[in-house]
Amino acid sequence: MMEVCSHVSVQSYLHAAPKAELHVHLEGSILPEVLLEMARRNAAKLPADSVEGMREWFTYRDFPHFVEIYVAITGCFKTREDYETVAYEFGKELARQNCRYAEVTFSPSTHYRMGISFDTMFGGLTDGRERARKEFGIEFNWVFDIVRDTIGRPMADFVVDCAIEGMKDGAVAIGLGGIEQGNPPEDFAPHFERAIAAGLHSDPHAGEHVGPESVWRAIRALHAERIGHGVRAIEDPALVKYLAEHHIPIETNPTSNLRLGVYPSYEAHPLHRLYDAGVPLTVNSDDPPLFNTTLQGEIDLLPGPFGFSILEIDDILLNGVRHSFIEPERRKRIETAWRNELDALKAKHLTVAE
Repeated sequence: MMEVCSHVSVQSYLHAAPKAELHVHLEGSILPEVLLEMARRNAAKLPADSVEGMREWFTYRDFPHFVEIYVAITGCFKTREDYETVAYEFGKELARQNCRYAEVTFSPSTHYRMGISFDTMFGGLTDGRERARKEFGIEFNWVFDIVRDTIGRPMADFVVDCAIEGMKDGAVAIGLGGIEQGNPPEDFAPHFERAIAAGLHSDPHAGEHVGPESVWRAIRALHAERIGHGVRAIEDPALVKYLAEHHIPIETNPTSNLRLGVYPSYEAHPLHRLYDAGVPLTVNSDDPPLFNTTLQGEIDLLPGPFGFSILEIDDILLNGVRHSFIEPERRKRIETAWRNELDALKAKHLTVAE
């Protein structure tokens, strides 16, 4: 058994390691400088006109402030070029962190309600996605998100229509976001059934601000294949056992959970307890600039506050591929290639002793 001796070498290993991200919102991933340029181009008003001011405004205060930021960000999108720019810059930022693959949540109904056609938004996103693939070798696909607390049935139908239409250009799943309280999964079961029948995967948020019953209901009513957030499953041992036995992954977002008040500290976070119970986990950034984090920053927490070993971290990194919605045979090939790459990187970066 090898023991890692150098913390510095662990960090260099984690930075060099291939990564995937399965829970990140495109609208919440826009860097301040990109948003400022969009706002200037479109004469959209923001509360700050410098990168420093934007970063200060982005600093999370409470949930209403979070919603305020999201609405302001969405209001800066006007043209196909805007959507292309955001998707391209997103891919560029992922490549900087050696993230090779992502499944990116996008909420088309929010943009549609601001007067943007689906052709404008998704045409731009498709162009930006292709540019990022060609220039950086980064691949990402789309999870189209129903915003449960701000839209009625017609908008939920619109999101499903968009997702089905978008399948030819990387839409792989239907999601369910927004405020959990008072918006149970059962309300959206018909929409998910239609999406699943068309060949999309089911990837709802649950178990973040509402307890384990929200996760149970997402599984039963929406046939969830993955759970966005889901960490409050820890409060129900029977649910934890079910997730482990049925290999239903949780897309964890530790810093997001702290910023939104789900847990008071990393030490109180149930990440390691869920892992030890056999629940498949991925680690993700959610809305990185809004929470002052990155995917790399979340990965860097694993050996520190969470106390994961290198082999456990490898397992979590590989889960990003194993539990993606990539076609199964290709997924297996990527996992094998990454496993071999991680072994080579360990030999290069880790100072070890028997």
